[in-house]
Amino acid sequence: MKFEILAPAGGMESLIAGVRSGANAVYLGGKLFNARRNAGNFNDDELKMAVEYCHQRGVKVYLTLNILVSDEEMPLAYKTVENALGAGVDAFIVQDLGVAKMIRECFENARIHASTQMSIMTPMGVQQAKEMGFSRIVLPREMSLEEIAQIRNKTDMELELFVHGALCMSVSGQCYLSSMIGGRSGNRGLCAQPCRLPFTAGGDNKNALSLKDLSIISELDRLDGITSLKIEGRMKRPEYVSAAVTAVKKAIDGNFNSADELTLRSVFSRSGFTNGYLNAKLGRDMFGIRQKEDVIKAADVLKEISHNYDNENPLLPIDMKFVCKNGRPCSLTATALNKTVTVVGDVPEKAINKLMTAESLRQRLSKLGGTQFYPQDIEISLDEGLILPVSKINELRRRAVAQIEATEKVQVVSKPFRPIMHRIKISKPYLTASFLSAQQIPDKHPFERVFIPISSSLEDFVDNRAGVTLPRGLFGMEEKITSRLLKLKRAGVKNALCGNIGSYRLARELGFNVYGDFGLNIYNSESARQINSPILSFELTLDKANEINADDTGIIVYGRVPLMLTRNCPVKNDIGCFECGGNGALTDRKGYEFPVVCNDYPCSEVLNSVPIYMLDRMNEVHTDFAHFYFSTETVGEVMDIIDLCSKGEKAPFLYTRGLYQRGT
Repeated sequence: MKFEILAPAGGMESLIAGVRSGANAVYLGGKLFNARRNAGNFNDDELKMAVEYCHQRGVKVYLTLNILVSDEEMPLAYKTVENALGAGVDAFIVQDLGVAKMIRECFENARIHASTQMSIMTPMGVQQAKEMGFSRIVLPREMSLEEIAQIRNKTDMELELFVHGALCMSVSGQCYLSSMIGGRSGNRGLCAQPCRLPFTAGGDNKNALSLKDLSIISELDRLDGITSLKIEGRMKRPEYVSAAVTAVKKAIDGNFNSADELTLRSVFSRSGFTNGYLNAKLGRDMFGIRQKEDVIKAADVLKEISHNYDNENPLLPIDMKFVCKNGRPCSLTATALNKTVTVVGDVPEKAINKLMTAESLRQRLSKLGGTQFYPQDIEISLDEGLILPVSKINELRRRAVAQIEATEKVQVVSKPFRPIMHRIKISKPYLTASFLSAQQIPDKHPFERVFIPISSSLEDFVDNRAGVTLPRGLFGMEEKITSRLLKLKRAGVKNALCGNIGSYRLARELGFNVYGDFGLNIYNSESARQINSPILSFELTLDKANEINADDTGIIVYGRVPLMLTRNCPVKNDIGCFECGGNGALTDRKGYEFPVVCNDYPCSEVLNSVPIYMLDRMNEVHTDFAHFYFSTETVGEVMDIIDLCSKGEKAPFLYTRGLYQRGT
């Protein structure tokens, strides 16, 4: 098996631990613009040192730019990319469509990897990412082997897969729980992990949103076509990084055993590990929390593991050719890290007593202790009867290694970035709406565009002249969705609301008028200009949303917005579908209830406990349109909401302004 082992590095000690334990690449963040902003991370000088250290050992460095970036931040993001390229960073892991566009247009030699935060889970999504300039896809953790194979069979792009580390309950990039209830957004790098707090779903599970950690290290032989094996854990300690890298390396070599798995569990686990998603076996066995015994087990193991990276490990081969001829300066040519150097020394003298031999020279040149190299092929070309001081031979070896290690200055090829100026919109926004059911739609309504779920009947689409809302969770469903869309098209459906770049491309290729849903996380003008009529991220402040400079943008002004998109329905796992009856909900430790919505596709959605409500402040909304997100409301309640909007009245029920005032 040939894999890249990709290790997390929250700081320099973790980076060294990963590299010395056998990682082929590391991923790390700068002080800004990364999804683990609470890790130690690296400033510009530290990043340069980190890249130099890694490149001297044949290890690649990927910089995380995997958060949403505002218009005001985009020039600084540009500068971050420019500095990182100057330091020699090999690729950037990106979530934001606008950041990807900026990198693609301004830095033609830069490589960008599509973050798992982009929720790319279908062949069409991969195809769209390739068109956008990405060279690698970081697949969602929730994918099964069959779903991975569907993508692998239809693309030549590099695929990266998480093989060990924490599992989020929500699909990455589609979780707004932390931001909406605590103002700390995972899409902005500050997730507070409220899902690990107590939530109940009607049964006896007090932690209904807490999954065990993922570990599929023992199943690497099943991962055909995967380029990179990724270890989660930039917030974890160096011993964790070393243990995980060592385990993956042993598994690749066929030496991973139950003792290694026990070590991993002792370092960190939440009631053990799960491989449920990979094997399409979801359910209650996937859930777990950090328990007292998990913590106790770690104490003794951590100290032992720390010795794994105390010293430099000779992980790289080096070839040498030593030439020592009568009357000519001796020379040493060394080859490693795809580089060949030659250093020249003194003229050898005639030996009086002890002669140099090829074997003695080979032994002397092999003394590479304390470096990352081990001797591979050593060729000696030696005339008889010559002598050279041992110190001179050692000096030649050290000089050759130093030149191999020397990093060349990187020339950054760039074009200037010209930020899009803000646009002030003063017209009154028109109204659009999406409904969970066609039965919620009143006979008369003010909405210019109406959308209902793809599973709705053909009659519902025709009777309501409705467009189709495509599911955000598309795992393994591309063919089924294609077939359904073709039927809808024949029935006269023209519009499609898409919250995933895969569904967006699919609907567009089938001839629909496509519109961008909130799941695309459109957070800046550069992103908005790539999507038709996007519903902007509800993690923007209202002021920032109003200033987005793109045609026909909108925001959600009413609705219980989804806080999680999850393959593992928490209610089904706790009390079962029969007991739920389609009316399931989660309850947090404060007693707030969060409705859970199921559908015919592979994911459930956890809705906010109260709706966003901006209908009494519509004079402050300056986007082109305002969107209503109807979910649990009856048709009567929908009519009441429409009436409140027309009158501009305050809500007679509990509501939230979301993040439109406080931001993230």
